[in-house]
Amino acid sequence: MTAGEIAAMFAHAWQTTTRHLQVLEAAGLLTHERQGRMRIYRIERNRLALVGDWLAHFQVPARRRAGGRQDVYIKKTNSRQGARSA
Repeated sequence: MTAGEIAAMFAHAWQTTTRHLQVLEAAGLLTHERQGRMRIYRIERNRLALVGDWLAHFQVPARRRAGGRQDVYIKKTNSRQGARSA
């Protein structure tokens, strides 16, 4: 697909789509080929399968991953601390 065809599928700015394509390409999940003024993007299925395998870990119920514990802890950041870091 061309970048234009991909961008037409989403309701956000063209620049957002091209930035996402660049990130996915840098991660090895996409490649592109130039045909004249167009870039044709292709999914790297082998690399995408690795991501799918990694994501499958998170589909396991959280209680099983936590060794049967039912409590979930969420670490909150101090908003003042974040402001100092910026």
